[in-house]
Amino acid sequence: MLKKTITIGLSSGLEARPVAMLVQIASQYESVIYVESQNARVNAKSIMGMMTLGMGSGEEITVSVDGTDELAAMEGIENYLVGAN
Repeated sequence: MLKKTITIGLSSGLEARPVAMLVQIASQYESVIYVESQNARVNAKSIMGMMTLGMGSGEEITVSVDGTDELAAMEGIENYLVGAN
């Protein structure tokens, strides 16, 4: 299991389109992926769950990944969230 705190670098934060893209990226991996913000913990593959977070640019989230492809999953999600894609 991997766990990492990531600062959102997307200029629009986690609004509708960026959340949809994040869910698509997370869904490419077999690993179980959760995103935590303050006291909320949601499945990164759930668009409805992710929409409840409402995170803005510059805010921090914690991503937890557990599974056979956890390294690739963490890298893909982190690259997207920091705005590397």
